[in-house]
Amino acid sequence: MNSSLLTKNKVGKISEDDHLQQQDYLEVVASFARLTYESIYVIDYEKMAFEYVSENPLFLCGYSAEELLAMGYEFYFKNVPAKDLELLHLINEAGFDFFEKLPGSTKKSYSITYDFHLMNKDGKQTLINHRLTPLFLTSEEKMWKAMCIVSISHHKNAGNVCIYKQGSGETWELNVTNSVWRKSEQPKLSKREIEILLLHAQGLTINQIAEKIFISSDTVKYYRRRIFERLGVSNIVEALSYAVNNRII
Repeated sequence: MNSSLLTKNKVGKISEDDHLQQQDYLEVVASFARLTYESIYVIDYEKMAFEYVSENPLFLCGYSAEELLAMGYEFYFKNVPAKDLELLHLINEAGFDFFEKLPGSTKKSYSITYDFHLMNKDGKQTLINHRLTPLFLTSEEKMWKAMCIVSISHHKNAGNVCIYKQGSGETWELNVTNSVWRKSEQPKLSKREIEILLLHAQGLTINQIAEKIFISSDTVKYYRRRIFERLGVSNIVEALSYAVNNRII
């Protein structure tokens, strides 16, 4: 095949010096941050500081990325309401207890997600979703560095603490009252339900979806209701956010 997809940027043998560039992994993180609307930052648990903060504004709360890097963990104490700080303490305790019990070879397969409020310089609060996954482990298999992604939460309240295992569909939900993890299976949607969600994501209305896939508007509404019930949400915006965050679509 002579397609430029295969030939335009084909490179030859990579030199040893070029391979050494892989050690600067933050360049990869920064590249990823440029491609997403979500805020990204990296925690270094050796220094108990932020190693990288993207310029995406949601997490910054009106600060610059450089100011937030300098603040480090002080940022949480300045910009998270007191009630949610208590929640973060509970999540931190329960999350690391869960992580320490995992087999070392599987620890990087897990991620945790939860919701809490961030407060900007004007005092306005925004409920955000915070996802964290390990980047590097120490030789003792403790979490050394972690990548965090921040987006708008689709929930109405803080909490909603879950741990996911990549590629398994396994989920653990945290009961914040007694700090007990409960295992459950991730909700599954049918092919038709996923198709309807994807068409909504493209901005199509109920009537347009019905016309496109040759069913009635009432049938589309029926599938929407089933989607809401299965995902535990109340509207299509919440359904899309849940499906994207949980890799259903």
